[in-house]
Amino acid sequence: MTDMGAFRETVTAWAAGGPGDLAHEPAVVLSVKTVVLLEGPSDLAAVEALAESRGRDLEAEGVCVLAMNGAMSVGRFARLLGQAGLGLRLTGLCDEAERGYYARALEQDVTQGTGPRRRGFFVCTADLEDELIRALGVPRVEELIRAEGDLRALRTFLRQPAQRGRSPHQQLRRFLGTKKGRKIHYGRVLVEALTPDRVPAPLDDLLADV
Repeated sequence: MTDMGAFRETVTAWAAGGPGDLAHEPAVVLSVKTVVLLEGPSDLAAVEALAESRGRDLEAEGVCVLAMNGAMSVGRFARLLGQAGLGLRLTGLCDEAERGYYARALEQDVTQGTGPRRRGFFVCTADLEDELIRALGVPRVEELIRAEGDLRALRTFLRQPAQRGRSPHQQLRRFLGTKKGRKIHYGRVLVEALTPDRVPAPLDDLLADV
């Protein structure tokens, strides 16, 4: 049985040099219309959490949310999935530092397409974790870390000499990336804690775009 997870795996294997013909049939079966290209799995967790909170079933809508495991891969994925490949509409979310990779890949794809394609991609000021911490505020993020049972780990982290002189915001942002899987976990936790009026603009705009 074909599902969006299987389609993502097939596309990822294709981008890594595998056969491309395996991606065509599931794209048709699933009626995939749009692919959201994300840098990593923590971004995917956040996008899916926001969609769920708004009662949206992205798979049913023909939207594939895909983590590329690195922004430098966006050109390759765009060629395979966009106008030169499967002919799907592309959009994405990236960090400010990776804007150039997305601009070259997705804006070029926009010019190759027909009809209204809109902006093409959305940019976080630093990264998505930075956006979420600013939206929630440091005290609220600390509350969530406590609720998730990570307060002791946070206190240990804050005692490290490298954290001296950093703002609480910077410390929290760094803490989320110190353990494998933590950014993914908190990508969902932080989004689920957002009130509708506090959703960071890049994330909000992305969901409105698909």
